Amino acid sequence: MDFSSFNFESSLQEGLDAMGFDQPTPIQEKAIPVIIEGKDLIACAQTGTGKTAAFILPVLNKISKSGSNNLNTLILAPTRELAIQIDQQIQGFAYFLGISSIPVYGGGDGLVWEQQKKALETGAEIVVATPGRLIALLAGGKIDLSSLEHLILDEADRMMDMGFSDDILKIVNYLPKNRQTILFSATMPPKIRSFSMKILNKPEEISIAIGKTAAGVTQSMYSVYDTQKEDLVSHILSQKNYEAVIIFASTKDKVKALYKALKKKFDVEAFHSDLEQLEREKIMSAFKNRAVKILVGTDIISRGIDVVGIELVINYDTPSDPEDYVHRVGRTARADMEGEAITFVNPKDQYKFVRIENLIGMEVTQVPLPEGFEKGPDYSREPKKKSGDTFKSKNKKSGFSKNKGGFKANPHKKRENFDSSAPKSAEIPQEKKSTSKKPGKFGPRRNVIDDAG
Repeated sequence: MDFSSFNFESSLQEGLDAMGFDQPTPIQEKAIPVIIEGKDLIACAQTGTGKTAAFILPVLNKISKSGSNNLNTLILAPTRELAIQIDQQIQGFAYFLGISSIPVYGGGDGLVWEQQKKALETGAEIVVATPGRLIALLAGGKIDLSSLEHLILDEADRMMDMGFSDDILKIVNYLPKNRQTILFSATMPPKIRSFSMKILNKPEEISIAIGKTAAGVTQSMYSVYDTQKEDLVSHILSQKNYEAVIIFASTKDKVKALYKALKKKFDVEAFHSDLEQLEREKIMSAFKNRAVKILVGTDIISRGIDVVGIELVINYDTPSDPEDYVHRVGRTARADMEGEAITFVNPKDQYKFVRIENLIGMEVTQVPLPEGFEKGPDYSREPKKKSGDTFKSKNKKSGFSKNKGGFKANPHKKRENFDSSAPKSAEIPQEKKSTSKKPGKFGPRRNVIDDAG
């Protein structure tokens, strides 16, 4: 089918034609008719599948048909970046319809706050907001939601993870009971299903490839020690003149340290929560325009950042949540394009990566470390030994023996000097055990990333 099958208003269809929209994605094909019919909806689809247009287009079509200029639709998003992203897409489609939207989010200065309040007083058909800032406006009587016809929750699983469930329920109390509620989520854990029953009315349900990565992504992994990561990421970036790369690290301190190391050789920027909102917007704009080619960030950019043409995603740290892996990898191979995702897996994170493989339903190809690198740790998909076996093994290796009184040093075994900077014995293959830190490509050196994190 094509978009003409939805029988959109002529002005909206003309806009889609002008923007090159031809065939809908699977989530658009299934969700748009349900939304047009006015039914509540729970839609589960992975990132990069066109879900934003799936709820924006039918809502714009309804507003265009009604001819009303009252506040019609409230879209809730977990982060300011996603709120801005959705608002920009609405502006692109609504340009042909004369419909206005307003992004409402925190993190800006007093001027941004005043601009948002003034825009709300002036009026708009669609408000895209983060829950915290919207509650502040509602409490101050700055926004009237009595005319609302649509409530849309985008990335509901992320909002639950961020603790917004109570805020959302507070917001719902301000809304008309007679409304259409639409919930989009990349995953559907029990808590989301349970929460949805509190605010939706007999919803239709759609699921598209839950927990799967896009078909166009080539995925691989390196088994590495933490001391090898910095040299490895530098090696990878040196192999090709990449135009758009995102590197994910687990903490903002690691982001800052990696940025400091990479900026000596590469065109890179750091993106984290310590930056002011204007700085973040400036960096993201530069990245979209290819003025900056490499972005190092935390999971703050794993959702809601729609930059077409990202060639490579590097997981500098293995994500703790398998679903976060899907979101990170989903930054590449968007809109049926191709991309590459590489993950660094250290010994203590091997079990995390096994869980990721179980979620995505495939074994990711392990790539040997490049020539010149020391051998990395052995990677095993087998479950670790039971705690009792591990305990017994550690007891034997450490030179301690067990008796009724607890533990005492074994007088017949000389105790080795303990190097606290070395990886734990359980994390090093037997034939490679050493009391010294694992050398990087250029020999032993201080691990600035770990020290910073």
